[in-house]
Amino acid sequence: QVQFVESGGGLVQPGGSLRLSCAASGTIFSRYFMGWYRQAVPGKERELVASLTTDGSANYADSLNGRFTVSKDNAKNIVYLQMNSLKPEDTAVYYCNRYPPWSRSWGQGTQVTVSS
Repeated sequence: QVQFVESGGGLVQPGGSLRLSCAASGTIFSRYFMGWYRQAVPGKERELVASLTTDGSANYADSLNGRFTVSKDNAKNIVYLQMNSLKPEDTAVYYCNRYPPWSRSWGQGTQVTVSS
């Protein structure tokens, strides 16, 4: 089964930016649609934040209002999530996975905390 490794989270002030990265072995990102998800409360269902097709077309949750951008580098097997104008309500653990997700491929995620 595929395992994803997320990184790039941290503590940032409101209005700040972060870029998350997601790595996986093999040519996963060129073969499958990918998604970034977040979980604000442990045990609560993960929310789809953004999805990316194999040809690079992206879709985003309406609530983001254009603040996030998803992209990928097929050569490096990395998917990115650029997050700008961060708000406290963006605080969550962020995960990547296929879209729709493989249930056994959730990684550890990366914590994003937006706070002053």
